Amino acid sequence: MSGTGNAGFIGQQAVVATDQGNPEALKYGEMWKHAEYRQVAPGEQLAQDFLKLASPKPGSNIIDFGCGTGRGAFILALDPPFGGGLNVTMLDFVSNCLDDDVRDMLKTQAHTLRFLKADLEKSIPVVAEYGYCTDVMEHIPPDKVERVLQNILLAAQHVYFSISTVDDSCGKLIGEPLHLTVQPFEWWEEQFKKLDCVIHWSKKTNDGALFYVTAWQTGEDLAKTGILNTEEEQVVKNVNANINGPYGEQQVHPFQVNEAEVMIVGGGPSTALYEEEIREKRAAGVKLVTLNGAYNWCVGRGLKPSATVVVDARPFNARFVKPVVDDCKYLIASQCDPSVFEGLPLDRTFIWHTTFDGLDDLLKMRYKYVFPVPGGSTVLLRAIPLLRMLGFKKFHLYGCDSCVTVDGEHHAYEQKENDNAMVVPVVVGGRVFSCTPWMVSQAHEMQDLIRAIGEEIELEIYGDGLLAYILKAVAERD
Repeated sequence: MSGTGNAGFIGQQAVVATDQGNPEALKYGEMWKHAEYRQVAPGEQLAQDFLKLASPKPGSNIIDFGCGTGRGAFILALDPPFGGGLNVTMLDFVSNCLDDDVRDMLKTQAHTLRFLKADLEKSIPVVAEYGYCTDVMEHIPPDKVERVLQNILLAAQHVYFSISTVDDSCGKLIGEPLHLTVQPFEWWEEQFKKLDCVIHWSKKTNDGALFYVTAWQTGEDLAKTGILNTEEEQVVKNVNANINGPYGEQQVHPFQVNEAEVMIVGGGPSTALYEEEIREKRAAGVKLVTLNGAYNWCVGRGLKPSATVVVDARPFNARFVKPVVDDCKYLIASQCDPSVFEGLPLDRTFIWHTTFDGLDDLLKMRYKYVFPVPGGSTVLLRAIPLLRMLGFKKFHLYGCDSCVTVDGEHHAYEQKENDNAMVVPVVVGGRVFSCTPWMVSQAHEMQDLIRAIGEEIELEIYGDGLLAYILKAVAERD
């Protein structure tokens, strides 16, 4: 059951008997002292039904939202055929709710069962593939229902809900009502629809409402939400201005394959973890190619780029190529805002073209030969084919994570343009990553890129991000 207790992980530690200072916590702290309140545990009664319905693989992660006695969570954690063999995190906002036997198991079964004191009205500090929420939502005040549902649905991909639709019978033990939101099945169904949930399954009972839902979009769905960040008309204007200006003379063209190694450094959160490794490789003669703001990150640390790549058509990208560095080559897409080219050395600035629809006629009017660079929707997905066209095939990728950290960091440096981007959890191979839509799109397109040119390149991605995980999974599969 939800409330506003102080967050604190309880595993090997002894569970505190009472919670002070919060009216709701005190209310349920009193309720759990009554043996009568412990007699019936909906989570215990419905655990097997959930396991049959969801069929989670043993070892999958699940959150028991408002675990109460913990008896339901215990069944979920039991090895098959007696339970699901799941990795269970129990959440509740009072710490004396657990039965004594379950509390003991926090020590003996710590590898599969843990308790976290948390407030469902606030962001949930864990994420999982599955969620289990029984005898909780009817206890939430009406004005907090939407917020609690949002928090639960964001924390777990597929959630089983059991909600009472009748008044409680145990509130008399302390002289206060316990069911604060008593609504029919149809009302709860509407709440899920308002949150754009997919209702996998639902059932109306005499005194309750059962739902199995998800509010998570698939990676493909999220990828579809990624739209062109600059209007097509503006992109065409940029290309026209750039190819007909002084920087349009030096067009990138194909080179013979060579054996030189290249570091592609992006701006992902993991970049900082590899600064010394990047520095060592650079000192050993490995070429350093930066993407967007990683240019400033490297230059500020005395790491001179061999080249930098920019493709985004928005004006703010001009800051990603300043200050100009000696010997660095500037590989700027023709669709970039003309301000990106301003001040760059003519002899070291090379223009290249994406496969953007609508540019063919414009480019053919300007050039005898055109060498458009294929790839995906991000600078990384264009940089790899671009550098391959220039003859390079051995790549080390740093800071190419395609996910944010647990603290919400999206770059290794400040980039305010991305501060308010939507972040959602995405499950890949049983792991949960927090991603923005463009990151999900990049991950999908990276797989397409590997399938297309994987035999022509040698690729290693460093870090523990989504792209590194995908590359490892593809390698293991093949």
